[in-house]
Amino acid sequence: MALSGEIGKKGEQIARDYFLQHSHFHILHQNWRHARQEIDFIVQSQGTIIFIEVKTRSSDQFGYPEAAVDPRKQAHLQSAATAYLEKMDASPEAIRFDVIAIVLHTNESFELQHFVDAF
Repeated sequence: MALSGEIGKKGEQIARDYFLQHSHFHILHQNWRHARQEIDFIVQSQGTIIFIEVKTRSSDQFGYPEAAVDPRKQAHLQSAATAYLEKMDASPEAIRFDVIAIVLHTNESFELQHFVDAF
């Protein structure tokens, strides 16, 4: 696996642990795919279905991870979310799109920011 793939997988594991530590999140799916689009996590919290993009960087030297969720990526996530709701015949009380941004440090520590209702 390429280094960037390893960094992404590490970030997704950190995000998964984050959701498991916060009991108000119920993970419905991880890495849900529709055609060529993928949603990293689909979770439910108090009647809201949340579509989550996880972005991980090994440093913030080239910008913050959340900046990579640009309008093009947002459109892909919205399209995949629409397909998910149709396929699952879901009618949640509400939906939202969050971003989990993770910066890894060399000493196995990390910074995690959860951007609620990011777009």
